[in-house]
Amino acid sequence: MKHILSTLCLSLCTICMAAQTNITPEALRSLDSQPASAADRAISNAIQNNSLSNMAKQNNNPSAQDTYFSIDIRNKGISDQKSSGRCWLFTGLNVLRHAAAKKMNHEGLMFSQVYLFFYDQLEKSNLFLQAIIDTRKQPLESQKVQWLMKNALSDGGTYTGVADLVSKYGVVPSDVKPETYVSNATSEFNTHLERKLREIAINIREKSAAGASQKQLEQYKMEQMKTIYHMLTLAYGQPVKEFTWAPRDEKGKYKSEPRKYTPQEFYKEWCQDAGNLQTDYIMLMNDPSREYNKVYEIDMDRHMYNGHNWLYLNLDIKDLEKCAIASLRDSVQMYFSCDVGKYLNKSNGLLDPNNFDYESLLGTKFGMTKKQRIQTLDSGSSHAMTLMAVDLDKDGNATKWKVENSWGPSYGHNGYLIMTEDWFREYMFRVVVNKKYIPEDIMKLTTQKPIMLPAWDPMFSPEE
Repeated sequence: MKHILSTLCLSLCTICMAAQTNITPEALRSLDSQPASAADRAISNAIQNNSLSNMAKQNNNPSAQDTYFSIDIRNKGISDQKSSGRCWLFTGLNVLRHAAAKKMNHEGLMFSQVYLFFYDQLEKSNLFLQAIIDTRKQPLESQKVQWLMKNALSDGGTYTGVADLVSKYGVVPSDVKPETYVSNATSEFNTHLERKLREIAINIREKSAAGASQKQLEQYKMEQMKTIYHMLTLAYGQPVKEFTWAPRDEKGKYKSEPRKYTPQEFYKEWCQDAGNLQTDYIMLMNDPSREYNKVYEIDMDRHMYNGHNWLYLNLDIKDLEKCAIASLRDSVQMYFSCDVGKYLNKSNGLLDPNNFDYESLLGTKFGMTKKQRIQTLDSGSSHAMTLMAVDLDKDGNATKWKVENSWGPSYGHNGYLIMTEDWFREYMFRVVVNKKYIPEDIMKLTTQKPIMLPAWDPMFSPEE
C-alpha cells in the first residue's frame, strides 16, 4: 500500500509540474532528479570540447564511395561566389553557359556575374524606393512597410531574377567584366548602400506627408538614384556597353575573327538555344505544407519593379522528379535549390541523412516530417545550384543526384555535391524545368489563377 501511495503521489506531482506555466523550484528539482550515468558524463565531456558534427559523423557511410551516374551532363570549370549571396545568379548563368558552350564549342566559357549583379542591385534599389512611394499612405508600423524597410536590399535572389535581368541586359563573358573585391565580399558595401536607401525612403515618406504628389516623389526618387548608380560604379566598375570577343580553343587561339557585341547582341546570338528564360520555363516546387497541384505567387518577390514575381507550381515529389529526369535525359541542366546545410559532409560533398547520427549522440529522436520542418521554420530553401546528373535504377527511378555548386573547385567532390535519393526528397524544394519536359496533364495546371502569398512568408527567403 505504501508503495502504491508513493507511486500515486509521484504521478500527481508529475501532473502538477506538467500543468505549471513557470519553472518553479519544485519543477526544477524534478527536472534535475535523474543522476548522470557514466556514459552521460563521457558524452557530456566530449560534446563540451568538440564539434557536434565531427562527433556524429558516420565515417563508414557506403554512399560516399558511389560517384557513378547513369546520366551525367559534364561541365568544364567550377565557379566560386566566395563571400557573397549570389548563388542564384551563379546557378542561372551556369545553366545558361552550358547551352552557349555547346553552340560555340567553347567548353571553358564563363559568364560574368558582376556584370549582371550591378544591374540587379540597381533594379532592386528602384524596386524598393518605388514600393516606398506606393505604400506612402500606409502607417510606418504596417507589416508591409516594415518588411520593405527590413529588406531594402539583398544580394540573394531567385530564378525569376536571372530570367528578367538576362532578358533585359544580356550577358558578357567573364574575361570581359571580371569580379571585384566587393562583388566577392558584398556585405560591407551592402550595409552602406542599404543605409542610403533607407534614408531616401524616409525622406520620401516625409515629403509625401508634407503634400508632395506622386509625380514629385518619383522625380525625387530618380534624382536620388543617381547617387545609387554612382555608388554601384565605385564598387563594381562601369557597366559594359560594348566589347570585342571571339571564342578561343584550349591553347588560347581564336576560333573565329573577333567581333563587336553589345551584351544584348551577345546573348541573342550565343544563348538562343536555351530558349526564352521568361516564358519557356516553369518553377516546380515540393512544399508538402501547401496543397499540391496549385500555382502560387509571392508578392513583391521580384528583382525589378516591372519584373515577374516568383511563380511556381507545387507538386508531389514523384511528379517533380519525373520532369527533372526527362530534362537530364535530354542533356539539359536545371536551376535547382535546396536546404543545403542539412546533413552535408563538407569533406566529400555528400548530402545524406545517414552522414550524421545526432540521435545516438544526443540521446533523443528527431522525428519531424518535411511538412512539419517547413511549418516550424526548421527547414527551407537556402541555396541554389545546377542540377546536372542522376543515377537511375533498372526501373528508371532515381537513386542519387549531382549538382554543380558555386563554392569553388576544392569544395566537396571536386566542386560538386552528390545527393542521395533520401536526402533529395527531404531537403530539395524547387527546380526550374523547360516546359517541353513537363507532361501535358501537369502543364494544364499552370493555367490556373495563382494563389498570392505575402512577401514576408518565411518559406520564401532569397537563395544565397
